[in-house]
Amino acid sequence: MTAQAGELDRLLAAIRSCRYCVETPQGQPLRHEPRPVLRASSTARLVICSQAPGTKVHLSGTPFTDASGDRLRDWMAVWPQEFYDEARVAIVPMGFCFPGQDEKGADLPPRRECAPLWHRKLFAALPQIELVLAIGSYAQRFHLGDEVGASLHETMLAWRQHLRRKRRPRVLPLPHPSWRNNAWLKQNPWFETELLPVLRRRVRALL
Repeated sequence: MTAQAGELDRLLAAIRSCRYCVETPQGQPLRHEPRPVLRASSTARLVICSQAPGTKVHLSGTPFTDASGDRLRDWMAVWPQEFYDEARVAIVPMGFCFPGQDEKGADLPPRRECAPLWHRKLFAALPQIELVLAIGSYAQRFHLGDEVGASLHETMLAWRQHLRRKRRPRVLPLPHPSWRNNAWLKQNPWFETELLPVLRRRVRALL
């Protein structure tokens, strides 16, 4: 095992045993037992950065085991065995645990504890990452910083500029593959005709 892999394994073990959102929370504590869900390795060159696990993922312990995952894999043109090959694809949501739901049954935002505690350390331990798929506004704000648009739509319209930036790793913003974005996808056909072919070529090259 290399020094990089050993450091990453120790960091992943610490994240998977994290209980900050219960024991020293920012605001209300998490109402259920934490179950951090992420995947990473010292060889994956592609990382999927989304919002936070939903109810199905909280139960399964495996990311994107839902309809959103099916759509995301279709966008990427990958088989499940490729998508879940930890040696090639990392999955690092902004919140590692299912955050719970509001009174209307909608998922809450990612817990505020996760990113400040872990994300800088984790990405520092993943220097081989070449492409970040930043899914949704929370991931886009973290990975694009001051370059993020005033809205998700504005960020998405500038996807070519974001992908061409000289930063490493490259960042490609994506909307969340949830059914809630069906209207946006229908109103923006360029996403399928222009962005998806580029996404698929980049993903295939990294795999």
